[in-house]
Amino acid sequence: MIKKAFITGITGQDGSYLAELLLEKQYEVHGLVRRSSSFNTWRIDHIRDRIRLHYGDLVDQHSLVQTLEKVQPDEVYNLAAQSHVKVSFDMPEYTADVTAVGVLRLLDAVRELGMDVRVYQAGSSEMFGKAVETPQNEKTPFHPRSPYAASKVFAHHVAVNYREGYGMHISNGILFNHESPRRGENFVTRKITLGVSAIKRGKMRELRLGNLDAKRDWGYARDYVEAMWMMLQQETPDDYVVATSETHSVREFLEEAFSIAGLDWKEFVKVDRKYFRPAEVDLLLGDPSKAQRTLGWTPKVGFKELVRLMVESDMDGPRH
Repeated sequence: MIKKAFITGITGQDGSYLAELLLEKQYEVHGLVRRSSSFNTWRIDHIRDRIRLHYGDLVDQHSLVQTLEKVQPDEVYNLAAQSHVKVSFDMPEYTADVTAVGVLRLLDAVRELGMDVRVYQAGSSEMFGKAVETPQNEKTPFHPRSPYAASKVFAHHVAVNYREGYGMHISNGILFNHESPRRGENFVTRKITLGVSAIKRGKMRELRLGNLDAKRDWGYARDYVEAMWMMLQQETPDDYVVATSETHSVREFLEEAFSIAGLDWKEFVKVDRKYFRPAEVDLLLGDPSKAQRTLGWTPKVGFKELVRLMVESDMDGPRH
C-alpha cells in the first residue's frame, strides 16, 4: 500500500524538502496552497509533476475538511504559518488566526472526519523565548516573546490537548532555527548570504541588520524534515526538541559568510535599530538528546558547512 501524505505549507522551505524526502520514500504527496495573485512555487517547481496541490487555507475550516476528505491521507504535516517574528508584531491578529487558530481548525477537521491519521505539528524554539534554562528541552517552560511565538505555544498545547482528549496520534516537533538556500529572503541568515553575494558582485554597498548579539542554534532544514518524518513513524505520539546543541551569534554567521567570499563584514554591515524586535530573544540552544535517543536522529550538516552551502548557492544566483 502506497502511503499518502498531506503537507500544509508545501511551498515553503520545510515543505519543499519534506515533499522531496517523502517522494524518495515512495509516498503519494499532496500539498495545500493558498490562492493568491502571485503563485510562489519556486521551491517545488522541480517536483510539481510528481505532487498534487489543492487550494485551501488554515483560516477556512471548510476548505480543510473538504481537502482532507478528498485526499484521505495517512500522515498530515502542518508546516503552514505566518512564521516571521518581526512581521508578527506588525500583524498580530493575522498571525494568531493562521499560526494558532489555524492549527485548531486543522486538528478539529481531522477529529470531525474521524480519520485514522498521524499528525505532525511544527513548533518552534521561539516558544521558549526568554528561556528559564539553557539548553532547552521538552520540559523547559515556554516564555514566548512575540505574537508568533505565543501563537505557536497555543498550537502546541492544542495539539497535546487533542492527543490526550481524543486519543489522536499528534506529535509536536519543537524545531530550533533551521536554514537552507530555500530560506525566505526576509530571515536574517538569508538576508546575510544574499547581501554577501550582492556586495561581492558590486550591486550593494552595505547591509543593514538588527541585533548582532542574538544567539541561535542553527541547523540545516533538509536534516530537520527527516526528524518530522521519524516522529510519525513512532507507535506512540510525543513531543521532541530538534536542534544541533550548538549556539552561534548573528555576528559569527556574518564573519563566516563574508570570509567565504573573501570579505571583511565590518566594512559593509551597519546596525539599524529598525530591525530590532520589541522584545528580544537573546539565547536559544536546544537539547536534542530525546530525539537522538528515541528517533535515532542526528544532524548531518554543521554550522560552517551550512553557511557555506547558503553563500555558495546565493553566489550562483537566487533560486527563483
